[in-house]
Amino acid sequence: MSGLQMTPRAAVAGSMLVFAAIVGLVVLLPTVEDESAPSEAWRPLSEVERAGEALFKANGCQYCHSQYVRPQDWDYGADRVAQAGDYVGDTPPLLGSERQGPDLSQEGGLRSDDWHTAHFVNPRFTRPDSLMPPFHWLTGRERDRLTAYLQSRGHREADARAARQREWKAAVLAAYQAGELANMEWLHARVPAQWMELPNPYPAIQASIKRGEAVYEHYCIGCHGPVGDGKGPAAPHLEPEPFNFSYLARWKGPVGGMLYHQVMNGVVGTAMPPFKTELESEKIWDVSNYVATHFAGGADTGRGPRGTPASYEPMVPGEPAPPPPDDRGPYRGGGMLRDLGAPEGKE
Repeated sequence: MSGLQMTPRAAVAGSMLVFAAIVGLVVLLPTVEDESAPSEAWRPLSEVERAGEALFKANGCQYCHSQYVRPQDWDYGADRVAQAGDYVGDTPPLLGSERQGPDLSQEGGLRSDDWHTAHFVNPRFTRPDSLMPPFHWLTGRERDRLTAYLQSRGHREADARAARQREWKAAVLAAYQAGELANMEWLHARVPAQWMELPNPYPAIQASIKRGEAVYEHYCIGCHGPVGDGKGPAAPHLEPEPFNFSYLARWKGPVGGMLYHQVMNGVVGTAMPPFKTELESEKIWDVSNYVATHFAGGADTGRGPRGTPASYEPMVPGEPAPPPPDDRGPYRGGGMLRDLGAPEGKE
């Protein structure tokens, strides 16, 4: 019977061909690719940043943190897809294959310098569920170098974000030093009016508050503390200290929308990062209910205007009632349907 037979010699030859093809694609081809064209965002690292990069490699950070954003990623810092020109001069490129922690490709400027300091001392200070081991043995100088390297990730775009952080931090510190009430007024003046006037659309029922408590413990307690006074374990490493939620008891208007905006977008110039890529909308509303109920003197029930109630939520006192139907039926009372008139031939 004629035909190709799998002999030991053919198996070995085929395996060698496959191995040679892999070596060519993975090892040889990248070495001859033209890397002389940096991306539009690339810039060379400074001496301090290079020293931080050496610490990053020496401590094996690349084993858990990648530096490569794929088109399908939807995570912190995934606004820009990685390009070959981003890695000019990196030997080796620290792309990483594991994502036990967040990708660091665009880390620069997303968080403040003091956030990173607290995170290196003990990652649970800033991320209560973090798997990262503490690096409290690093000297202050080494932490500064490592922070400088992380703040360079994203190159020129990261530089712009870091500059914005520094610019706003000066204003944040001035407001903080003016006293607790002045600080609260200044922070809330940075929130758009439509958010300041928006009450929490989720009633502060027991289920919402318990869900909010879980979110608070997983994301917030390290900075804001168990009683919401801004005295969490990260606080000694942060400047200014995290916001004391008990001050909100003096706030007369709704707090839900205000808290939602600050949790979603963070507070630039402080150690408060944005959580819009990590927390779904309901979780932010639930943690707002928890903060308002336990630390801020009460939830938003009865505060501010409300629209049509959500069908899934329980009834609350004073919720809006539907307008009475007119003689044309319940769906002809106003809006776009008002001027449609009767169907043709039905006059």
